[in-house]
Amino acid sequence: MNPANYVILSAILFSLGAIGVLVRRNAIIVFMSVELMLNAANLAFVAFARTNGNLDGQVVAFFVMVVAAAEVVVGLAIIVTIFRSRRSASIDEPNLLKY
Repeated sequence: MNPANYVILSAILFSLGAIGVLVRRNAIIVFMSVELMLNAANLAFVAFARTNGNLDGQVVAFFVMVVAAAEVVVGLAIIVTIFRSRRSASIDEPNLLKY
């Protein structure tokens, strides 16, 4: 399969994630859209690494996955804490974060 197909798929996934971040107002959906964008970037890194015949892109993708895992833990903890205290996960009301 042509590596350009992977890059096109990566661009489509990244675009869907960016649209999800810009359009949705639920914090969990926005969070999932950011994760989709990170996975699209990983797919592009691996496709370029395969095209060039080296492992640099795969190493970068591995580190992005490690950072994304840490982001999931911290981000979901913050979202669950806000939801428990405010009963809303909407990002339209930033004044809810004030105490």
